[in-house]
Amino acid sequence: MKIRPSNGTMAAFMSLLGATNVQVSAPEARDALEKGVADAIVFPWHSIITFGIDKVVKFHNDHKLYASTFAWTMNKGWYDKLSAAQKKVIDDHCNNEWAGKVGKAWGDDEDSGQAKMEKLPGHTIVKLTPGQRKAWRDAAEPLYTQWTDAAAKAGQDGKGALEALRGELKKQDALY
Repeated sequence: MKIRPSNGTMAAFMSLLGATNVQVSAPEARDALEKGVADAIVFPWHSIITFGIDKVVKFHNDHKLYASTFAWTMNKGWYDKLSAAQKKVIDDHCNNEWAGKVGKAWGDDEDSGQAKMEKLPGHTIVKLTPGQRKAWRDAAEPLYTQWTDAAAKAGQDGKGALEALRGELKKQDALY
């Protein structure tokens, strides 16, 4: 299949599964599907509706294959020109607490799209069985090995970092 992945990791996963990656921006995804440039996409639920993709696809796999990272950056020269009060506002909001608030709100909004999608006529959402979910996890295992190996080559403890991440996700009840 020709699949528009959500990010580089998903592109590697799709390639591992034998797919051809179609690199188009999110706003171009609907057009790629309509024109047959892509057969499928990896997209969060609410964005399927936001970008009008729900008008051109009717079958959905209920599997969290989408993850996103964001960074808010500012040129140091621009930051240095701000007043002390302006810098304080930025400094008070550029921290883990606010990243969690913004990330949770964005994730909750995206997840809310599934309930909306379920109410749309003509859409089929396929729920994975535990066996199917395990098959997807097993298929992804080589990606973890590649990542930890690359981290080790860069002088980092990739296995330790991965286990720490999994531990934190489990602690936060966010391990999928």
